[in-house]
Amino acid sequence: MSEFLTALVRASEKSANIARACKQEETLFHLLVQEKKGDEKNKKFVSDFKTLADVLVQEVIKHDVGKKFPGLEDHIFGEESNQITNSLGEKIKVEVCTTEQDTTELLSKVLDGNMAAAKLLASIVHLDVSIKDPTLEEVEAAIPQDSMAVWVDPIDSTFQYIKGYADEKPKDGIYSKGLQCVTILIGVYNRSSGLPIMGVINQPFATRDPDSLRWSGQYFWGISYKDVNICSLQNDDVNATSQLADDPCEDLGQNEDLQPGDNLSAVISTSENESIKTALSMLRLYYAAGAGYKSLCAVRGFVSVYLLSEDTTFKWDCCAPHAILRSLGGGMVDFRECLKRRKDGNLDELPELIYNTPINGATGVDRWANKGGLVAYRCPRHLDTIMNIISKATP
Repeated sequence: MSEFLTALVRASEKSANIARACKQEETLFHLLVQEKKGDEKNKKFVSDFKTLADVLVQEVIKHDVGKKFPGLEDHIFGEESNQITNSLGEKIKVEVCTTEQDTTELLSKVLDGNMAAAKLLASIVHLDVSIKDPTLEEVEAAIPQDSMAVWVDPIDSTFQYIKGYADEKPKDGIYSKGLQCVTILIGVYNRSSGLPIMGVINQPFATRDPDSLRWSGQYFWGISYKDVNICSLQNDDVNATSQLADDPCEDLGQNEDLQPGDNLSAVISTSENESIKTALSMLRLYYAAGAGYKSLCAVRGFVSVYLLSEDTTFKWDCCAPHAILRSLGGGMVDFRECLKRRKDGNLDELPELIYNTPINGATGVDRWANKGGLVAYRCPRHLDTIMNIISKATP
């Protein structure tokens, strides 16, 4: 299974190259933005966008993984449709062609005949990406290919990607907005159980060189399958600088109630419900853009939990970070169901998110919404304590 996970990481790295190229070529970038309409639009935002970068990244992941593992391409699902409309009103199906020249010709139609831009993108699409990751090479897990399916979020936090804030300063390692909040998410789940088993989070705009103003990225991966739990962070220096100890539960005492000085924190959206903000006010509270990025803050241990009480995230937002959190001993649960079970005294089993079942009666993207919100966590005791606080503070 090392070969499969490596293929996902390579696809995420190629996708990050596409995202950076589209962003750094300003003339190209202005050609790419297209507003989403109708059922494709996320109701959370006044304006939601689809870019060629979004669509191209998704198609590259489908193509590269499907080529390496034939048959799986029919089980790779994503946020975006692969149709985009050019300035002439022509609807064009974006896909990776057999040759670089054919891909160039296709992209030139989307880009109104801009061959230079089309050639640049096509060259990245067809360029092999090499990965040097010794820990990744050692992964051993016998997972049948016909048991797996994949959720892809090609560019999470598209609004931040388009706005392109580049000079934001982090607070305790957490960016409230900016290109650092953009992520590429590839999550693998079990077709039968719906549980996540493998994930890759790529952060294309992690750091920027002050002289060249060029961006570089980083990626994180994890696998949680039966008795195999391995994560790229287990041997990463990032743990030494995170807000939590190497054992994220060490900083919490034995009492269920939060005590002054307990090192608990949460990251939420600025649009979060005011009652939730009030309930969490006794924690260190951070605000950040992007579901994938906020999940990454929990993965990296910068916060105890990422919490969202609304239904504005989707399966493609959560599958990848959920798998990584499981590999670290944590998880991602349905917030409202978790709160209900606590109030009912039913604490035996956590309502983990699953990824194989659409919502009955829903249409468009809402079929795959996380209707009960979510809580992402690394330490079960942190989850228990924070949900206890919310339960007492809300009716």
